[in-house]
Amino acid sequence: MTINKHEYPDEIMCHCSGTTRGYIRNLFEQGLDVNAISQRTGALSGCGGCEWDIAEFLKELAEQQG
Repeated sequence: MTINKHEYPDEIMCHCSGTTRGYIRNLFEQGLDVNAISQRTGALSGCGGCEWDIAEFLKELAEQQG
């Protein structure tokens, strides 16, 4: 069984800012890019541990939009 990561909107993607997967998805769907999402949430501006995960998530979202 494959687990769809998008089914967990409350998963914290950035522990420094507490930003969740669902909030990042919402901002992306509003048209914000990675820089705007970082400015809005504080994600990607702390330790950097979330950088790869968030980049991959945004890439997946962009691919879904086609």
